[in-house]
Order: sequence, then C-alpha cells, then structure tokens
Amino acid sequence: MPEFWVASGHHLTRLDAAGRMLVTDELLRAWLARPEVLPPPDACAAERALHQRLMADPRRPVSEPEKAALQDPDARENWHFLLSLRDVLLAEGTIEAGYLRIIQTGMRLPVVFLNQLVQLILRNALEGCQEVAVLRAAELMFRPQRGHVKEGALHLADEELVQAHEAEMHASPLTAMFSGGIGGLDVLGSGNEWTYWSRSDAHVMVLNFGGDGAARAGLARAMEVFLRHLLRLEVTIEPMLRADEVDLRWFVGLDQTGTAIGNALWHGQEPADTLIGLFRLQFADPARMRPDLAGQPVWLILGMGKDMGVRMKPQNLITGLPLAEPPRH
Repeated sequence: MPEFWVASGHHLTRLDAAGRMLVTDELLRAWLARPEVLPPPDACAAERALHQRLMADPRRPVSEPEKAALQDPDARENWHFLLSLRDVLLAEGTIEAGYLRIIQTGMRLPVVFLNQLVQLILRNALEGCQEVAVLRAAELMFRPQRGHVKEGALHLADEELVQAHEAEMHASPLTAMFSGGIGGLDVLGSGNEWTYWSRSDAHVMVLNFGGDGAARAGLARAMEVFLRHLLRLEVTIEPMLRADEVDLRWFVGLDQTGTAIGNALWHGQEPADTLIGLFRLQFADPARMRPDLAGQPVWLILGMGKDMGVRMKPQNLITGLPLAEPPRH
C-alpha cells in the first residue's frame, strides 16, 4: 500500500484496540525536533537545558519555575503552548481523545498545532485509502489554500507554497506558477494521480476544485471519514452544484468566511465573500440529532475571502453539528 503524509508522524504512533493513536515518546521527540521548537542559536541557557531534558524524557513534568526561567517572552509563550498540548494528549491517552478535549474546552493553541493534529488524525483515519482525489482534497482540512481562476474554474494551491515564491515573483505569483514558474506544479487529474504518492509531503499538486467534481466529492468523503473516526458518527455528505431552495435551518461554516456567508444568507443579505462549496450532510441515524431537527439536512458552507484564501476549520464540524448529546472523547 503506498505511503503518504509521512511528515505527519503517523508511523511514530501505535494504535489501541479502538484504532486510535497512542501518544508515544517517539512522536513527542519528533515534535521537539521541529524547527519551530528547536532553541535558536541565541536561546538562553535555561531554554537549551529544558529542551535537552525533554529530549531525554519527553514525558517529564515541567515546573512553573522552569518555564519562568526562560528569558525570551516569546519562547515562554511557545513552550507554554507546546507543553499544554503535550499534557492534554498524555492525560487523554490518544491523539484523537486529546484533540476532542482541546476542541470541546476551547483550549487556545496556535493554528499550526491544531493543523498538525488534524493531519495526524486524518492520516490515521484514511489508512488504506487509494483515492488520490480524497487525499488531496483532505489537505484543505489542515493546509490553507490560495485560489486562482484558470479557464473559468477555481483551482486551489497550497498557500505556504504560494507564499514561499511570492518574493521571487512580481504580479500574480500563482499565475506565474501555472505558467511554469515552479517545476513540478501540476493540476491533479488526467492520468497524473499516481505521482501524488511520491510528493504528498511537498503539497505541490493543484486541486481543480471548481471544475472537477471528484475534488468536491473527495472533500465530502474526507469529512465523512473525519466524523466517523472521531465521533463514531455515520453521515452522508453530498456536494451541491446549486444553492436553490436551501433551507438554512441549520448550517455549519467550514471556515470563518463560510460562517459569515451563512449568516448573511440567513438574514437575507448579499454575502460579502465568495461561496465556493456547499455540502448537504445527513445523519444515518436521526436519533443522533437534536429531536427538533431529526431528519433535516445540515448544510456545510465553504467560502473564500477577498485575498483568495481558503482556510478550513474542521473543528467546526465537531462543535457545530446539532448532536443529540455532546460528543464523547
């Protein structure tokens, strides 16, 4: 079976009987070795010593005086976030349970940490998936995208990839990328799907989100798998081509822009941003829904801001669904 998203660290975890990822020392050490975590050359002695102690024993408790000894305020904040994340995951026992606790309690963490957890969870949930359209579309759930209209269809490229080359390109960097500015940047489809496996960690393949139905269907499948794995919730999610006669009795914005679009439509106003994805979610078991909404569809709205950015918040799927009872972790 081809491997994908090796950088997620999935291979450093072990699964429990329920198929959820146990928090291993190997995974914690990999996080400690990330460039954002490694003490910079000008780090104080206390920070370097703390990092060395944790590399030797990544589960080691860290006292408040140890944190306070860090001279750089930014370093103290960064370590606070990292250690808070570690402690929640260790207390809950699995990555999935820790993620649910973080989302349900509203714990404040940098977006990069939340995205890392989502990628790891999706990598586990999508084990054995051979549908490249699903895997590339799933990247939207943990990798911000930048939109570009090409031949009348919205194409999405990895935002970090675009930003990395903006300094080297003048007008419309994404247009330049499509014109050959970056070698290896291909639009997924037309027989090149097999190349995804060898470069999944590079995030260099463009998704024809507007012109390829498989792309939108792939995102729907990824969201189904995400909910099934985390909440043991069976749903069917269908991408819609038209928004006629949509009863927004209950909707979930898949991103901040999608929420704003839904609110505007609910109040009969013209949305300020662009609707790029509308999905109908239906519960397999209506008893899992709030009684007053049982049997009704839930509408999922994905938007694109004026900067052409698409930044999904998959945690909205956890907190925004009208469940009959709060999700158990």
